[in-house]
Amino acid sequence: MTVQEQSLAGGPVVEEVLDVKAERYYYATQRQLIWWRFRRHRLAMVSLILLIILYLIAIMPGFTAPYLPVTRFEDRQQSPPTKVHLFDENGSLHWPFIYALSRELDQATFKYIYTEDTAVRFPIKLFVKGETYKFWGLWETDWHLFGVGADGPPMLLFGADELGRDILSRTFYGSRISLSIGFVGVLLSFFIGVTLGGISGYFGGIADEIIQRLIDFLLSIPALPFWMALAAALPRDWSVTKTYFAITVILSIIGWSGLARVVRGKLLALREEDYSLAAQAAGASQPRIIFRHL
Repeated sequence: MTVQEQSLAGGPVVEEVLDVKAERYYYATQRQLIWWRFRRHRLAMVSLILLIILYLIAIMPGFTAPYLPVTRFEDRQQSPPTKVHLFDENGSLHWPFIYALSRELDQATFKYIYTEDTAVRFPIKLFVKGETYKFWGLWETDWHLFGVGADGPPMLLFGADELGRDILSRTFYGSRISLSIGFVGVLLSFFIGVTLGGISGYFGGIADEIIQRLIDFLLSIPALPFWMALAAALPRDWSVTKTYFAITVILSIIGWSGLARVVRGKLLALREEDYSLAAQAAGASQPRIIFRHL
């Protein structure tokens, strides 16, 4: 925007060019301001990208994992991770590939020794066919993100367990439980902390006293004895997934106290600001003022 001003003495016209970025900042919404500040933090952006990748893996593990979690390779019990090569034995550069492994029993230690057979290279391919699985439990498909194909040796990038199962594939499948339950726990704790902290800071009075005494009680619970009591109280016949979910939910329900105190302090400082008073004068509801304006 250009503002033209002319002095009373008949001097030259002075043009003031306002900064476009400053104008965008002035009219930006709260969400835009948060995103712009977050985007300037490089470490935060890298972490966001990694989280997106991890959750994409958790959403479709059948596609991203090279094998099913129950697939066993009889000759690969406790196999070391498969090495990915870029150069062959002659030093020539190739697309990433692996070698087949052969094993023999060490008579001194009674442990298997794995050696690479460098005679044949097996390139790692993208979008290959492999074992059949149900995509999101809806339809069957055999497409995988990467692999060496049906004619290649087992590609165990994280190695194999004592039953010969691919640890990488089992990690991908296990991430569904870890990431989903963890996300639910964080979301629950965030919702409770923001809600009760907002009520405590905005209304004050008796509501503030009750919530603060509840926070003091939760903070006074010793962590280690509480975890021991929680582990003893849960039924023994529950599955690992069910137990993990129950513990996460319980810890989330009692773990909101720190966030609630931070939100309370912010709202105590902001509830008397002009925009908060203007929202009250405009007839905005109290929940809208707390969650929208404050």
